[in-house]
Order: sequence, then structure tokens, then C-alpha cells
Amino acid sequence: MRQNTFETLLGAIIILGAVFFALTVYNSANLTPSDGLELRAEFSDVSGLAVGDDVFLAGIKIGQVTSQEIDKMTYMARLTFRIDPDIKLPADSSASIVAKSLLGGYVLELSPGSDEEMMEQGDIIYDTFDPVSLTDLLGKFVFQNSNQ
Repeated sequence: MRQNTFETLLGAIIILGAVFFALTVYNSANLTPSDGLELRAEFSDVSGLAVGDDVFLAGIKIGQVTSQEIDKMTYMARLTFRIDPDIKLPADSSASIVAKSLLGGYVLELSPGSDEEMMEQGDIIYDTFDPVSLTDLLGKFVFQNSNQ
């Protein structure tokens, strides 16, 4: 009887540890960015960027991309993203889609402007730069050199 109680207690401790570990991983993954300043940016091409990808400012993660959609009037790709509510961006800030590394993956990089007016909930960034395709650059380099 004594060993059965010990095994039950040990099992309960292991289950509690697993639940604690799962909650810690879920919280650190930041899977549901429900708070923060929601902004949008319009691009002509968002190739490589997906919902859940990171948003950076000066190389530091400040948010996540929450949705992508097509503007039916302008045919532009509209990204919606949330950033840390403590970050105040000037109204003339710009956004770029940049490669995360040479192995692939893209992130949204914000560059603050110099306007004294700050962006507010739901504002749209129009000053954007589309991603640069490394394969397109390589192709241009190869074919440019072969014509000489």
C-alpha cells in the first residue's frame, strides 16, 4: 500500500511539472499577441513573410505579423502587425521586408521617422520597401556578366 501511494504522488508531481513546462513554453512563444499597438503596412509584394513572423526595430523584436490580406481597390498586400505598446513610432516611419538570414526566412523591419506626431492604433505605413529576392539578384549578376 505504501509503494502505491508513493507512485501516485510521484506521478502527480511529474504531471504538474509537465503542465508547468507547457505553460512556460506557450507564454514564451508569444503565440497570441493580443495586446499592443496594431498597425498596418501596404506592400506591392510580401513574398516570404507569413503570419506569426517577427517585427523588428533596430534589430530588437518588438512585435509580430498578425494577418495578411489584399486591398481589393489597390491590389496591394496589406500586413497587419502588433508591436509593444511602450514603443511610440513617428507617423513618417517606414517598413521593410528583409531576409532574416542567408538560409531564408523574412522579417518586418521598422525604421522610425522624425515626425513629432506619433502613430496611433490602426494607422497605415505607406512608406514601404518590398523584399529583395536573392535568387533574382544572383540571376541578374550571372546574366549581366555572361553578356560581356
